[in-house]
Amino acid sequence: MAHAAPASRKMITQRRRPDVFGPRVHAAVKVGLPVVLGLVYGFWAAANQRHGGPITGWNLLFGFVTALVFAVLFAAVCALAPRLPRELHALCWFVFSGCAVGFLYSQTGASVFSSSGLGLLVGAAVLAMVFYRYYTHEDAEGRRIG
Repeated sequence: MAHAAPASRKMITQRRRPDVFGPRVHAAVKVGLPVVLGLVYGFWAAANQRHGGPITGWNLLFGFVTALVFAVLFAAVCALAPRLPRELHALCWFVFSGCAVGFLYSQTGASVFSSSGLGLLVGAAVLAMVFYRYYTHEDAEGRRIG
């Protein structure tokens, strides 16, 4: 009868998930994701600002400027945040998501307090979620596991 050969500890601890996509796909997503999300965010902000009215040139300009700012900030957070410790990494996403949601809500004509409150609420939920994820996927020194 045949038996399986015992695996070394090194082999057991270094089990990694396969990288399904190649380097070209990762490069395309690194550029394409901020652009697509920025365009969606800019369209959403412009639609909120005009309150269902006609599309004007200023509204288009506002949408494209908002999309550009969102895309640049999203790309910056995606590039900068992984280099930070888990607490600052989560805090970076808290600030970005809270500001993004608060700004969108403020374009509907809501008050500053309700926009800030919603931004803080959404940001706190994102903070808890990403901190838990980074805390459970890193070792004590802050290195990513697997």
